[in-house]
Amino acid sequence: MSIQNEMDLICLKRVGKIVAEAREAMLMAVRPGVSTKELDEIGKAVLTKYGAHSAPRREYDFPGYTCISVNHVVAHGIPDDYRLKEGDMINIDVSAELDGYYADTGATTVVGNGDKKRQALCKCAEDSLYKALASARAGSKLSQIGRVVHNEARQKGFTVVKNLTGHGIGKRLHEEPTHILNYYDKWDKRLLTEGLVIAVETFISTGAEYVQEGPDGWALITLDKSLVAQFEHTVVVTNGQPIILTA
Repeated sequence: MSIQNEMDLICLKRVGKIVAEAREAMLMAVRPGVSTKELDEIGKAVLTKYGAHSAPRREYDFPGYTCISVNHVVAHGIPDDYRLKEGDMINIDVSAELDGYYADTGATTVVGNGDKKRQALCKCAEDSLYKALASARAGSKLSQIGRVVHNEARQKGFTVVKNLTGHGIGKRLHEEPTHILNYYDKWDKRLLTEGLVIAVETFISTGAEYVQEGPDGWALITLDKSLVAQFEHTVVVTNGQPIILTA
């Protein structure tokens, strides 16, 4: 969607703040021994407190309130009884609806101290997100986002997942523009416009460039066990720096 009036922005900021609060509450609870189901309950509690609804449950009947993905599970992991271990990589992805507006956010962390490569992978994914957002101005090409993300990954010795992307958002969880890539596509001539609402997601990988659906029909995994870090913000495009709704 594109912002049409002040009320649109107020409502998007409200739901963006809620999913950001849920994300941070869940990240703070990450430690060895906690189950992903217990983390999901924390996210559920934050959403419920504000009267927000889990977007994946509402839109797709997902069997969890949030998506929690561990190690070679890259996205759409179902919260369950798995208890985190020292060194695990965990991605928390929270999206919600409130009063007809949606926001989506995500972050990846290493349980405990972890090894330096896993920490570096997470930092690269986060850094590439903010560098990409700095380039996302009205009038610029949408493909510039992917160029920045891919360049940052390569400079740090990583690569990107090519079949997981960002997306438009606002009145639905997934809207136009679809497929905001994490690599440069010279054929993509789409332009960013002022007021456009998008969810930018970086997927930085230690090796695999593609994910496949896992046996549960939800989780997306790397077949070679490559690790992937994801960071995501919902933003509003402006003529300058974007408004980050999920900061």
